[in-house]
Amino acid sequence: MVTHKLLQVVCLSIVIAASGSFWTSASAEDENDYYRIVSIATPESQSESRDPNWKPSDDGIALEVSGIAVLSPSRVAVAIRKGEVWLLDDVDRVTGEGETANSVSYHRFANALHEPLGLLQQDESLITVQRTEMTRMRDTNGDEVADVYETVASGWGVSGHYHEYAYGPKADGDGNLWMTLNIGMGLKGEQLTKIIPDAPFGYLQAAWRGWGMKLDADGNLSPVCAGMRSPSGLGANAEGDMFYTDQQGNWVATNSLNHMRPGAFFHHAESLASMNLPESTIHGVEEIPNGVAFPEAVKRFPQMQPPAVWFPYKKAGQSATDIMLEKSDGGFGPFAGQLFVGEFTQAAINRVFLEKVNGEYQGACFPFRRGFASAVLRMAQAEDGSVYVGLTNRGWSSLGTSPYGLQRLMWTGKTPFEIQQMRSKPDGFELVFTRPVDIKSAGDVRSYQMSSHTYLYQSSYGSDEVLGRELTIEEAIVSEDGLRVRLKVDGLRELFVHELNAHGIRDAAGNSLLHRKAFYTLNRIPR
Repeated sequence: MVTHKLLQVVCLSIVIAASGSFWTSASAEDENDYYRIVSIATPESQSESRDPNWKPSDDGIALEVSGIAVLSPSRVAVAIRKGEVWLLDDVDRVTGEGETANSVSYHRFANALHEPLGLLQQDESLITVQRTEMTRMRDTNGDEVADVYETVASGWGVSGHYHEYAYGPKADGDGNLWMTLNIGMGLKGEQLTKIIPDAPFGYLQAAWRGWGMKLDADGNLSPVCAGMRSPSGLGANAEGDMFYTDQQGNWVATNSLNHMRPGAFFHHAESLASMNLPESTIHGVEEIPNGVAFPEAVKRFPQMQPPAVWFPYKKAGQSATDIMLEKSDGGFGPFAGQLFVGEFTQAAINRVFLEKVNGEYQGACFPFRRGFASAVLRMAQAEDGSVYVGLTNRGWSSLGTSPYGLQRLMWTGKTPFEIQQMRSKPDGFELVFTRPVDIKSAGDVRSYQMSSHTYLYQSSYGSDEVLGRELTIEEAIVSEDGLRVRLKVDGLRELFVHELNAHGIRDAAGNSLLHRKAFYTLNRIPR
């Protein structure tokens, strides 16, 4: 689902080896003490699938998971890239190593779909976004096979370019369904007959490419916001607001998490090809700055909104994917209400803490769990708090031992020593920990290092970190309960990423942090 330069593919292992600083304070084995990964086997024969109507290929099911919906404690539905939806029963029985395909039964619910890239349960139906439409699938005769395929929404432009993916849907807090549309890259030949004529700035794109779309309760599909490159992940936070992730490339400095709302523009300038269409929510863009530092670009480009969170490239992943809200209320550890973001290249999951400052979202990203068998593309949480993780490295290479699969991530019940939250303050940051800290180490400013940087906004591929600066931590004040540390920091800068390394922190028992790094995107300093 993700495409990048061939050079990056060739150098993948070198890049990962050279960029391990985000993970250096914890190994996959350490993480396994707290969050265990369990593989769900895929059947290789008709008898193993328990589906009498299935005639598999010689290689069994290619479980390139592109969508997941948890239907009950024991049943999960998965969409796969080749255009099918499967029902998996007894998945809750897979709790440890050594499980076989016979532990889970597979039943094909739907087929003949065109590259479904999401899955959502609504009432008694399943909804997916195919390349050209949002589709509702229903079983009306009780045989657990879809016999009605209903077009719920359509109308966006498709030129035939391979990169014109369509993702979703996900529901917001009001029940609206959201989807995102990939930009087309380097259109040519017959594809050019499908582009918007006389588009602004001469951009060559089909209608609404690079936009986020919303389907309301009345069935109206409308464009909401723009500037997306490869927005393969979307999801709502605890307040019901919708976010999407984007991936580094032209116009996109590094991976990012963005708050979707009407009239917002984010990164990719070619999405402005649709700006003059009647339903556009973005108007009046006269200049697109190119090759300037991001804070300067925001000043010169008033329609452009900064990401809520930047994921520094290589340090915090290389291809952000799905967004999942942790809403188990304690079934998945001490991170309730936070967002988890899939990572394609590094076969991992990162964690995000968000807060609102002056009415806008910003926050910090943290490492969480690596070591999955392939690229993490989709995630869905079960009622018991465990998380089903859909894998496929189709389109680009990733770490891991398999090209695709389905795994389950389970909390062991042990609480890791982590920075649970990182909050901005007028003179620095407040760190909240999952366990009480050792007062001596936490109160020593030498236990911390902090720096800040930003990026270039430019049409070329990605951006290095620019305008970097080491910051001075003047004071570290520990709360009486040992769960909070207030860092007073000299030199805070708005629209800069502030990188923290809490290398010297220990808990009350003398243990170091499982993950010592955090990256806070400081768009606004509280006043």
